[in-house]
Amino acid sequence: MDITPIAHIRSPFPEKFGIPRQSGLAEDCTATVEFESEFRSAEAVRGLEDFSHIWLIWGFSEAKWDGAFTVRPPRLGGNTRIGVFASRSPYRPNGIGMSAVRLLKVDMTADHGPVLHVAGADLLDGTPIYDIKPYIPYADCIPEAADGYTGPTKGHRLKVEFAPGVTDGLDPAAVEQIRQLLELDPRVSYDSDPQKVWGMCYGQWNIRFTVAGDTARVVEISPLFTIFAEQKR
Repeated sequence: MDITPIAHIRSPFPEKFGIPRQSGLAEDCTATVEFESEFRSAEAVRGLEDFSHIWLIWGFSEAKWDGAFTVRPPRLGGNTRIGVFASRSPYRPNGIGMSAVRLLKVDMTADHGPVLHVAGADLLDGTPIYDIKPYIPYADCIPEAADGYTGPTKGHRLKVEFAPGVTDGLDPAAVEQIRQLLELDPRVSYDSDPQKVWGMCYGQWNIRFTVAGDTARVVEISPLFTIFAEQKR
């Protein structure tokens, strides 16, 4: 049976670099789920507002499988290979992803509604959504489940500091969202050059930062339209 998108997400991630590797890790980053015209029905989401979290079933629209049966998870340093079906890599035979996100609001007043406002999404802007289901704690949460190589002792979070004046004029909420994203260390695992200046797009901002040891330092935050203007010269 063919499946087609019922919706698309509008997120602050215009490119893959910098997107959290799992949902819920950057819990304050918000997005909206906008339905395709044939699914814009209040009846389709009746009762959804009673749930605090939902599952988004979606497609890796920018990742193509090359036939490899092993991948190199970032959690293992990017050098150890494991089976594709023992991972959540986007490079898989059928590019289907799932994310548990916090449901902030079901907006029934939107002109192209209903629109779902969510937080903690890990999806590229424009990603197709194939299904939505309520998250049910008694069935979806298994506290005693083994976490394999993804255990918390195998991961890390960076300390984040901002150069003087970098955040002047920015909404404190946006600063906190940037902090949460950089704590997750978006770099590729094999490149740890402390002199390298990384660039990450988030919402309307281009964020430039360095990483030395376990500390990320934001050296510049500039509007994205400035970057695009320079590219067109």
